[in-house]
Amino acid sequence: MNIFLKAITTLGLLFGLSTPFNPPGPINGRVVDATTGRPIAGAIVTTNGRVDRTNGNGAFSLPPAEKTVAVRAYGYRRSDQIPVSPATEKQLEIRLSPLTPKGLYLTVYGIGSRLLRNDALRLIDETELNTLVIDIKGDRGIVPYRSSVQLATTIGSQKVITVRDMKDLMKTLKEKGVYTIARIVVFKDDPLATARPDLAVKTPQGAVWHDREDLAWVDPSKKEVWNYNIALAIEAAQYGFDEIQFDYVRFPDTPGLRFSVPNTEENRVAAISGFLAEARKRLAPYNVFLDADIFGYVCWNLNDTQIGQKLENLAMVLDYLCPMLYPSGFKYGIPGYRDPVAHPHEIVYLSLKKAAERTQLPGVRFRPWLQAFRDYAFDKRYFGGQQIRDQISAAGEFGSDGWMLWNPHNIYTEDGLGPKVRQAGSPADRRKKVVDARPL
Repeated sequence: MNIFLKAITTLGLLFGLSTPFNPPGPINGRVVDATTGRPIAGAIVTTNGRVDRTNGNGAFSLPPAEKTVAVRAYGYRRSDQIPVSPATEKQLEIRLSPLTPKGLYLTVYGIGSRLLRNDALRLIDETELNTLVIDIKGDRGIVPYRSSVQLATTIGSQKVITVRDMKDLMKTLKEKGVYTIARIVVFKDDPLATARPDLAVKTPQGAVWHDREDLAWVDPSKKEVWNYNIALAIEAAQYGFDEIQFDYVRFPDTPGLRFSVPNTEENRVAAISGFLAEARKRLAPYNVFLDADIFGYVCWNLNDTQIGQKLENLAMVLDYLCPMLYPSGFKYGIPGYRDPVAHPHEIVYLSLKKAAERTQLPGVRFRPWLQAFRDYAFDKRYFGGQQIRDQISAAGEFGSDGWMLWNPHNIYTEDGLGPKVRQAGSPADRRKKVVDARPL
């Protein structure tokens, strides 16, 4: 007994208290699968900014003063603000519902269009879809809602507002049970690079560089750039998004450009992984998942693909890895498949398999982007229901934590999508059912 507690106990006895003072003990809890009752090992438990993991039996322990707890686990829907009451503090059990996100993407303009948004929600109502990926900062740097992050207004990112009331939109989506992912385009940011040339990527001559779309990028090594994007991510978390997804979290793939640090692989990897690690740290109090979009070839290349994305480093700082496995993007093919658009199943399955082998991560840590747009690189074929289903089947066979459909025009149909079904079982059970249900 330390001196402080010993003194309190002595005083209690002197004043006639029959029972010595005993400080409250820790709050012990357990996280289990809501469907099977099985313990969930490695669940992330957040209390007052502190982050812990459950042990192999799904157990965790909290300081006695905590009033609420938040929990999330890979392959499950997260749970926020769970009250810790005196009646349950010794036997707190948290039940997480299994979830396999199956989503589609809406741009800055797509989420703001009633027609496109309602079309997406109709598909979610009628098909296996259950997730929306929404632009919080789009490809042209537009922040489409009234943000409290002052820099967004200062640099002109708020000139186009397509979402009039983000709070109301999120309320509607939550009522419908939609899993929500906030997409934030990070280093491709024309408004910030234009307003702040000191933060911009430069040409060899020192001018602000522009890409093929005539858009300027910002330097991934600049901490001011990090802070701006993390502030937007925190705001999205506060609005209630389930997941933060960083896109264009990379260096440009154009050689010869100038940055604030020498353009070496070591510096590139340090900048990208450093940004994601900082984002993870500052998002910790909000109980949101963190993921990033990565080039498809990053699954195969042992280096950083000259853009700062090195698979093993990314695996250490992200909850989910989201490789963009569009067959049209594999211009050199993959081993054994030189015509990728003719083999969408193999492109998706083998790329995920290679990534899992390299990282030693389970399938539930991956969620690929799938192609739902017309080919642009090979024979211009239309990616319809069969091609989409081939990709979805590959993701299921691998055992990924769902998938996301990409169409930059926000045009999606039922083609290739399965019917709405009620999920049951743990993530491992669901993946086994997907594999077992494949046609022979």
